[in-house]
Formats: sequence, structure tokens, C-alpha cells
Amino acid sequence: MSPRIVALGGGHGLYATLSAARRLTPHVTAIVTVADDGGSSGRLRSELDVLPPGDLRMALAALASDSPHGRLWATILQHRFGGNGALAGHPIGNLILAGLNEVLADPVAALDELGRVLGIHGRVLPMCPMGLEIEADVAGLESDPRMSRAIRGQVAIATTVGKVRRVRLIPGDPPATRQAVDAIMAADLVVLGPGSWFTSVIPHVLVPQLAAALQATTARRALVVNLVAEPGETAEFSAERHIHVLSQHAPGFTMHEVIVDASRVPSEREREQLRRTAKILDAQVEFADVSRPGTPLHDPARLAAALEGVRLRGTAPAVPTAPTPTANGPRGDDPWR
Repeated sequence: MSPRIVALGGGHGLYATLSAARRLTPHVTAIVTVADDGGSSGRLRSELDVLPPGDLRMALAALASDSPHGRLWATILQHRFGGNGALAGHPIGNLILAGLNEVLADPVAALDELGRVLGIHGRVLPMCPMGLEIEADVAGLESDPRMSRAIRGQVAIATTVGKVRRVRLIPGDPPATRQAVDAIMAADLVVLGPGSWFTSVIPHVLVPQLAAALQATTARRALVVNLVAEPGETAEFSAERHIHVLSQHAPGFTMHEVIVDASRVPSEREREQLRRTAKILDAQVEFADVSRPGTPLHDPARLAAALEGVRLRGTAPAVPTAPTPTANGPRGDDPWR
């Protein structure tokens, strides 16, 4: 039976994970952040009071069937209107999702319906059934470097010239989408990251029901660290710093493995330090070649191989046992056979 993989994140980082995961199994569920307030998503969210559709649309496109029909619809979803009119800048997929949500009055049903059009075997789910806001404490914006200023909004946080210290969700105790919790509990492998660390990755562990499910699931859990630091949000962040920040936002949170691109941490001394840091998450570090050579992008095939390694390392090999003797000799249906 094909494994069930759940990937949590948003934007281009989640797209990379989904592109890798679908190489391993058709049973992939994306759980997507819902705090985007910029561009088309921000406009539709403000005008129609819908979940920001942009990251959800990208996840659907990443999982679209490889059939000509699926590829055509993935292209349609991603097509963005030009010109200067009211539709300028809107991807078609954002508008379709907004319309489906109005007709069906259920964001999960809307995503499932569009997923059927795309031939998706898995699912795309919002992490929360309502749109959220992100607020951050940012240092370096005041004359006193010790002072922090609160900044609200995903775009504002992602583009700040200051240093983000901490983020929180508004409201502060949001519900998780029930189907997302169910998917995590039924998974064989759960993947968190890569992506914008403060606005796409950390928000998942700030939703209490999602964080609890991530700790309670029997699935293997992998954290994929970003290949490079992002200007603004994680400027000058090392791989080690990514781990520290996650643990600060979710004390006691654990993972099984942390996947780090081997070229990012070349020296053994740095690797040993990173292994010690990963113990904060009770995790082992897997140094793997997961980048596309010459780019700051994850290679889907290489990342898929690394994720499969995480899953397989959690599969305990069967221990042969001696056949149980019977009056007619050994049984022929023993589990070890």
C-alpha cells in the first residue's frame, strides 16, 4: 500500500515539498497556511471575506494529475490576468476558488471539488477554517536596538527591514480544520517546511489542535530546513537558527529528523553543532543533497529520496521467529513467512 504523506507549509516552499512527495505516493495531503494578506489573495479576502486562496491554489497545482487534462487545468489555475482593469493580477484559480466557496459555502468542499477537476488523489486543506492574521515583534526599527515594534500582516512581516523575534496568530487560539487533524493522525510521514519560516512554517505549530496532532500521530515527522536565508524575514539565519526559532515558538515540540542540504553545512564542526541543536527537537539530522545545483531551490527528486529515507528509517524490520510446532509439524502461515 502506498504511504500517506502530509505536508504542512505555504507558498513556494510547500510547492517544493508537494512536488517531491507526489513522486513517492499519490496519497498526499497539503495543509496550508491561511494568513496571506497581499496581492490577489489580500484583495479577495478583503472584498469577499474568503480564505486567502493563493497558497491553496499553488498546492492544488502542485498535486494536479500528470494527464493532459490535469496539466491543462494546472496551467489554467496559475494563469494571471494582465492589463489594468479590475481583474489585473488575479490568477484564475483564485477566482475559481472564491466562486466555489460562495456556491458551496464550505472552503474544504470547494477545494475538494476543484481537486477532482485536477485529478488529484490526495487533498488540499486549509490549516484553519477561517482566515488568520500574523503579528510579529520586530527589532531594529527603533533608535534603541533593544526595543521591538509590533508589525501585523504577512506581507509586512516578510518584507520588514528589521529582525523578526517572535510571531503570533490573531486570534491567538484558532481552531484547526478537522480534516487536517484527521489527515495528520492517519499519516505515515508528516513534513513541515521548507518555506517562509515565520509566516508559512511556524504558524502551523501555533494552532493548538494541529500542534497536538503533530505530537500524537504515529507518523514519522520530518522538518525540512530552508536552503538559504530570506531577505527580511530570516536574513542571515543559519540552519541552526531555524531550529532554535521553531523550538522557541513551540516548547516541547519534537520531530524525528531534520533534513539539511549537505552543501549548506560543509564542515564537520558545524555539522556536529547542528546535531546538538537538533536535540532540542529530539531529532536526528540528515545531511542530504536536496538542492537543484546552482539554484536556491529544492530538487524534487532529491528531496523525495531524502523524505523516503526518513519514512523507511521508521519502519522496524520484521524479526524472524521460530515456527510454532504443531501436531502435524510447523505451520505454513506464520507471520515470519
